[in-house]
Amino acid sequence: MATLRKWSPLLSSRKIWLRNLGTSPPVAPNSFHRLCRPRSQGEKQLWSSQQRLSTTPSRSLANIEESADPRQQDRETDDVDVCIVGGGPAGLGAAIRLRQMAISAGNEDFRVILLEKGGEIGAHILSGAVIEPSAINELLPDWLSNENPNQFKDATQATGDRMRFLTKTTSFPLPAPPQMNNHGNYIVSLNQLTKWLAERAEELGVEVYPGFAASEVVYKSDGSVKGVATNDQGLSRDGTTKPSFQRGMEFHARITLFAEGCHGSLTKQIIKKFDLRRDCQPQTYGLGLKEVWEVKPENFRKGQITHSMGYPLRADTYGGGWMYHFGENLVSLGLVVGLDYPNPWLSPYGEFQKMKHHPLYKSVIEGGNCISYGARALNEGGFQSIPKVSFPGGALIGDTAGFLNVPKIKGTHTAMKSGMLAAEAAYSALSSSDDGTIFLYSYEDALRSSSIWKELKEVRNMRPSFHSPLKLFGGILYSGLEAFVLKGKLPWTLKHKTTDYAATKLADKSEKLEYPNPDGKISFDILTSVSRTGTNHEEDQPVHLQVEDWDKHAAMEWPKYKGIENRFCPAGVYEYVEDSEKPLGVRFQINSQNCIHCKTCDIKVPDQDINWTTPQGGEGPKYVLT
Repeated sequence: MATLRKWSPLLSSRKIWLRNLGTSPPVAPNSFHRLCRPRSQGEKQLWSSQQRLSTTPSRSLANIEESADPRQQDRETDDVDVCIVGGGPAGLGAAIRLRQMAISAGNEDFRVILLEKGGEIGAHILSGAVIEPSAINELLPDWLSNENPNQFKDATQATGDRMRFLTKTTSFPLPAPPQMNNHGNYIVSLNQLTKWLAERAEELGVEVYPGFAASEVVYKSDGSVKGVATNDQGLSRDGTTKPSFQRGMEFHARITLFAEGCHGSLTKQIIKKFDLRRDCQPQTYGLGLKEVWEVKPENFRKGQITHSMGYPLRADTYGGGWMYHFGENLVSLGLVVGLDYPNPWLSPYGEFQKMKHHPLYKSVIEGGNCISYGARALNEGGFQSIPKVSFPGGALIGDTAGFLNVPKIKGTHTAMKSGMLAAEAAYSALSSSDDGTIFLYSYEDALRSSSIWKELKEVRNMRPSFHSPLKLFGGILYSGLEAFVLKGKLPWTLKHKTTDYAATKLADKSEKLEYPNPDGKISFDILTSVSRTGTNHEEDQPVHLQVEDWDKHAAMEWPKYKGIENRFCPAGVYEYVEDSEKPLGVRFQINSQNCIHCKTCDIKVPDQDINWTTPQGGEGPKYVLT
């Protein structure tokens, strides 16, 4: 039987080596507990003397030398009970709940595997983040207990709220809606929290594999989901195989849960194949840009939470800023820009850098040190944009389905709760069915009777109200009425005006916006910021930002939008370079090695010809404290 050769990110990112290689390099520190803790029967097979990842008889593979095209070889396979794609709060919440139920039922051999495309858990996750602890209190009640030897020690209790409306030079207090009351909530780094959750998951027997980029959905002959496959390694930029080529691997599961976060690449395929949006409105999005600063002690107010609206964004652009004081002298600050903004000259990154010079923010961070940067798209569609979440063989959980509560500015609790609901439905279904395709009807039912459904329905009309003729001010007035008086009880549901990419106006019909040069102290150029993300991609691999024809793309986009891609991207991935040999005088270029996996390009490009796909597993940003 074929064995895993030097193939996978499991070897490179987790320092696991095959015995037949004859070497035993040291184990990475963050892998030590995995090697020392007791293993389930499935993992004992995984770490058997032959060191094969598959725990079931694998397919017979031809040798590379025997195949005309090694990319056509069969993949290694591994059969599990549940495969979870994504290591965020939803995926980890589902994994932990599944193993809790299995252990409670005495079913120690129940296999749950979690695949994460980042090189380590938390490497690709980014949020404010103030979390409402309802879901994690239910999942792990002692997570903050001093009596718990594995206590999460990086939570900062919220101590005060401020809501401000900004003009260019001053700010005015606004009444914060009830949804933004943070009493009992905690400021955390999701990067730290997910790492901690992954450790708890592994202690329960979840098999957690970072560095595995699920790039393909695998289907059964009846069209139901069978599992996922990871991408091939060792392909050159033109798609030909290099000497280091290794075929990807398939994970077959009785149920597959997709927890990819906002605008997941496999979720897009699943939604299209099963027409999961047939009864809902299109999803709308925002782009969140974040920095973490170490500030002067005299500027630090532990637990203080500040939100702002207004400057620097214009009245036709939804969004707002935040500033959270957490840990010791650390401040998380950022800006969310609704991606339905109409002006193609707008740069979310440029707006963020401008915002930091406002006295509200500058007075806190001046003299401090910026230690981290990142950006990520987020769902803003809310209740009316939730798709069907179940399909034959699996389900969507967390932000990949769109459970963010926009007025509350929180989604961690809803993401984790949805993962727990899906886990309970999955374990129940698997316990009562030995074979055949499983459809999680009970997950759909549980979701509709849950706190997630209730709170999203109550605020469903707030975000779309900003599309009124009064723009920002109409949205503030209507949202205040909904928050304090109506509370979602009116019989109507407002619709989102259009998709984000279709909201973009022509450059010639829009005001051209200019941004000041960064000062290198408060504001920074984009490449300096990207350097703080830890982003890394091997250059000699297929470009994961797929544009079928770069010249055709330029011919469609440049005359109408004058380089919108360069402005909406928060990482300097796209640019138009002067080229006298091109009919337009410019050449479209993709610097894919800069990509921080925010997904904005796939969402906002007006002609929708950029398709974001996963690069090699373990690549991309390596966020810290985000």
